[in-house]
Amino acid sequence: MNFTHPFLDPDGDKLREECGIFGVIGTSDAAAMTALGLHALQHRGQEAVGIVSLDGQEFYSHRGIGHVAQVFSSNQIFDGLPGSVASGHVRYSTTGGSGLRNIQPLFADLAAGGFSIAHNGNISNAMHLKKELVSKGSIFQSTSDTEVIIHLIATSRFPKLLDRFVDALRMVEGAYSLICMTPKRMVACRDPLGIRPLVMGRIGDAVIFASETVALDVVGAEFVREVEPGEIVEVRTDGRITSHRPFGDPAPRPCIFEHVYFSRPDSLMGGRSVYDVRKKIGVELAKEAPAEADLVIPVPDSGVPAAIGYAQQSGIPFELGIIRSHYVGRTFIQPSDGARHADVKRKHNANRAIIEGKRIVLIDDSIVRGTTSMKIVQMMRDAGAAEVHMRIASPPTGHSCFYGVDTPERSKLLAAQMDVPDMAEFIKADSLAFVSIDGLYRAVGESGRNAACPTHCDACFSGEYPTSLTDHAERDGDSGQLSLPVGKVA
Repeated sequence: MNFTHPFLDPDGDKLREECGIFGVIGTSDAAAMTALGLHALQHRGQEAVGIVSLDGQEFYSHRGIGHVAQVFSSNQIFDGLPGSVASGHVRYSTTGGSGLRNIQPLFADLAAGGFSIAHNGNISNAMHLKKELVSKGSIFQSTSDTEVIIHLIATSRFPKLLDRFVDALRMVEGAYSLICMTPKRMVACRDPLGIRPLVMGRIGDAVIFASETVALDVVGAEFVREVEPGEIVEVRTDGRITSHRPFGDPAPRPCIFEHVYFSRPDSLMGGRSVYDVRKKIGVELAKEAPAEADLVIPVPDSGVPAAIGYAQQSGIPFELGIIRSHYVGRTFIQPSDGARHADVKRKHNANRAIIEGKRIVLIDDSIVRGTTSMKIVQMMRDAGAAEVHMRIASPPTGHSCFYGVDTPERSKLLAAQMDVPDMAEFIKADSLAFVSIDGLYRAVGESGRNAACPTHCDACFSGEYPTSLTDHAERDGDSGQLSLPVGKVA
């Protein structure tokens, strides 16, 4: 099921998670199970997909542009992916761009044997490291930041592969959840702050790693636990499991936007139901930004849980005022502006019978550039709404993400250019309000945001980045690295 924003505006008016990863070791149908798991993670990346399998010492791969069902469309493909170990990756392009050479998992023959890697996240000093590696003779086959890790492993002087792996990760900054394969093991890990998610499950004797628990559900696996921030879990082909913690014990900072939008609502994140958290965000939003209205209407599909919470707290009836067709292709692939606009109208229709003459509260998860919100508000007015009040289930997104989320540059973020009243005028709503950052933290089970020691990465809202941003600093002509904690980046 596709949980990306239904309008898929050609202007890119939506934050997009860049990747989903899945791996399994210890089952005869590893590649087929990986494809099924990736299908459950399709919302995390719809541009391309790849799977690498391992049969003893031999690695096999299949990858392509498109959705999982398009790329892995026949049993013959799985016949070419034998083995009891496999990992896969669905992606949008953030660092590196699109193209077959950037489709993961990436594979390389190292001195210690074959090695594959699937990466969710973004390395914020990848260009800095790449320049150093190229100057020493490294030759890159892709433009993906993930390949930097392979070269760091290859050039490490430690004798054991796992030690080389740790040595490489000590040199990178930013966000990463990784699933790696060697002839003897599968290795899964998260960065020391746990910015990007990764969970561990089991089905029979097989061990599974995935970006979200929903992938475990779909393949029939039992959720065991999250891979902890900074943890490296090593699963050998003989079934032995070893946990390594080489990075100390820093305070975790998982991405809070996973709760707002990225994760599927039927996943668990940080031990909490994503669906339940989104309803609670709606409750907080109703407390903080009430409206005199007749109906609460979600922007489907991502606004639905928050709209339910808003309606329950406010006592205003919940209605489906925007009806979505699930049988229309994605708008951004249409060949002309006219076709794209016509496609939006075919894909979504205002439910005029319940909207006409009513004061409505529209609930959406975020505003990025504002162009989509403007279209939705106009759709409601064209359907005869008396008033249109917009409520957003996240704080204003005023800062770019450098940790693997496809966000526009800051100059194109509406909240970076306007205050809330000006934003309301821009999208032509009668009123506009966002949940506060404290309200968002309350929805995830805390008393509010601890400014001195935040428990999540909320840089897209606060501008406070939890790691150094070397490439960003060097692009801006800053010869030094940003310190930890970074604080606000202009």
